[in-house]
Amino acid sequence: MKTPFPFSAIVGQAEMKQAMILTAVDPGIGGVLVFGDRGTGKSTAVRALAALLPPIRAVESCPVNSQKTADCPEWAELGSKKIVTRPTPVIDLPLGATEDRVVGALDIERALTRGEKAFEPGLLARANRGYLYIDEVNLLEDHIVDLLLDVAQSGENVVEREGLSIRHPARFVLVGSGNPEEGELRPQLLDRFGLSVEVRSPGDIDERVEVIRRRHAFETDAENFMESWAPRDAEVRETILKARKRLAKVQTPDEILNDCARLCIALGSDGLRGELTLLRTARALAAWQGDRKLTRTHLAAIAPSALSHRLRRDPLDEAGSGARVTRIVSEVLG
Repeated sequence: MKTPFPFSAIVGQAEMKQAMILTAVDPGIGGVLVFGDRGTGKSTAVRALAALLPPIRAVESCPVNSQKTADCPEWAELGSKKIVTRPTPVIDLPLGATEDRVVGALDIERALTRGEKAFEPGLLARANRGYLYIDEVNLLEDHIVDLLLDVAQSGENVVEREGLSIRHPARFVLVGSGNPEEGELRPQLLDRFGLSVEVRSPGDIDERVEVIRRRHAFETDAENFMESWAPRDAEVRETILKARKRLAKVQTPDEILNDCARLCIALGSDGLRGELTLLRTARALAAWQGDRKLTRTHLAAIAPSALSHRLRRDPLDEAGSGARVTRIVSEVLG
């Protein structure tokens, strides 16, 4: 297996890295959508983050990474019930993936050779308790988008076909990336992402040189490069673990709830998912920073990531939705 690039060694892209860290603190935020130029470290960042997270404990032969044998689906044939540790799963969903490959289907080989009707799990099963990464998410076929919408809403994959009636947990952090110039993302799926960020190629010469230097060092001597960055990745890991423990204790004053509602009304965001995501992400940021109480500073810091992709497009607003959110946040919160 190829060694992931160290998360701490990624140059720049602070907003993208912070968004991914916050979803690690609270996976319930709902994932990250990263739009921008090719070759800006989008896929590198998600694999690097998953690699530095603590390994998960799972039943060795469970196809959905269940933590206990009691949680394994009834249809799963457990060869080994031993509890093992394994890396946080990062599963790629390719553009050409069929519906059967994504959700699972009848095991044709067993049906033909043994005459048995058995379920062959798909990508959603493997992604449970981990990350599902979709490159060029805006180019996904509509029927696959519909499937993801259903699963993202329920946290459960349901397969009713070919005489099978299968259910299994499918809770994962959804990370999508793409280039907006190649196609728009359907609003229904866009709204399912908790956070969105835009990344661009660095314009600073020194920063670009540092990217080249670190990548060359990694490719020529990965072992020593990984060893040199291991302490910093360990610090990030430890901070995430501490933030997870602090999260439930973060105090949320009523005035902050009022601010969330005022912001979303001022921005004209559809539905209530904006307020809920804004609050949840701000709490994760407070926990990450070691703060015990949620403040307007936390809201202002993450509002562009939590709300900009939920706004109706304004063709007259040349600055973009992110700049619009920042402007209105300043007006509402002062």
